[in-house]
Amino acid sequence: MKYHIFGQHDENTLAQLRDVASRAVRAALMADGHLGYIMPIGGVAAYREQVSVAGVGFDIACGNAAIRTDLRLEHLEGRLEEAADEIAGTISFGLGRTNRADDAPVNHPLFEDPAWEAIPKAHREALREKARAQLGTVGGGNHYVDVFADEEGRIWVGVHFGSRGLGHTIASGFLALARDQPWGSRVKEFEALLELKSPLGQAYWAAMELAGRYAYVGREWVARKVVEILGGKELELVHNHHNFAWKEVHGGETLVVVRKGATPAFPGQKGFVGGSMGDDAVILQGSTNPEARPLQEAALYSTVHGAGRVMSRRAALGRRREPGRVSRTEMQAWLKRKGVVLRGGDVDESPQVYRRLSEVLKAQGPTVEVLHVLRPLVVVMAGEGEFDPYKD
Repeated sequence: MKYHIFGQHDENTLAQLRDVASRAVRAALMADGHLGYIMPIGGVAAYREQVSVAGVGFDIACGNAAIRTDLRLEHLEGRLEEAADEIAGTISFGLGRTNRADDAPVNHPLFEDPAWEAIPKAHREALREKARAQLGTVGGGNHYVDVFADEEGRIWVGVHFGSRGLGHTIASGFLALARDQPWGSRVKEFEALLELKSPLGQAYWAAMELAGRYAYVGREWVARKVVEILGGKELELVHNHHNFAWKEVHGGETLVVVRKGATPAFPGQKGFVGGSMGDDAVILQGSTNPEARPLQEAALYSTVHGAGRVMSRRAALGRRREPGRVSRTEMQAWLKRKGVVLRGGDVDESPQVYRRLSEVLKAQGPTVEVLHVLRPLVVVMAGEGEFDPYKD
């Protein structure tokens, strides 16, 4: 079979995977999969000397980072509300925000990287300045900063966001160029498969990798800033993209592997996977058991990036004449039972709109091993009703 499916999915999501698989060498769908643009979220596809712009997506290099600190649960006793307020007041959340912190890494060497030459000259400086202003901002939608306690009471900080306006502009720009339209033109989403040997493919790859470095710098700055706010020290960092493309060897052949909402999980490779604002998260790794290798290969050494939505944002929030399927009272009741302190957030990110992460991981079978279970203490997100075009 050309593709492998983990878990249960609706027919629209499966049809989207089959469509992508018809143009790929191999494909897979993770257990947290759901409908996306062109390629399903949770989808993985491998190509020969091609990269899919829509496959990588608009939120290039969206991913998760988690830091284990030297703090323990008792160090935060009675401080969670205060910590939540300070995080919300220090880190910038929401649409198109600029970083308000004095020590944001706005002069990082990545802004002088030769890869900026991949952006058309007429648009380069404006995009560079937008990226500089947004570095270290979290955005809206399902992007967050969380404080967790693991099974031993150790405190972790976790973040989820991507390359913000930089990645969105790169994706939109190269989709337009692939249609022979000017950079900045709005074109309907399609699977633009760019040949890596072509000038356009080389330029996209350079710009994508630039967005990847940008996202890494932003996530690590935010996570470390929160560790500083808590008064802790960093002991371990777990960090992965889940909207990106890599050159990897599979079945003895070098392929371009596009993961859209899927976490790399080679044997022993660690990843941080969140659940929802009211559910546990995990630190996991690709299985080191040789017996799991065939299934890992079928997954293209990938795993879930979250719990996966079961309800659209529109269904959760409702429409003008139609109430939403989740109320704020129901969301707050769930969080109270779990003991989570929330700042921001809306019902379209409520736990009720997601699968349960434990069930999703079970559907991935023996391909991954859970190392730590993280219980959420504090969740900080963009405020109610905040729209963010840069979310994944």
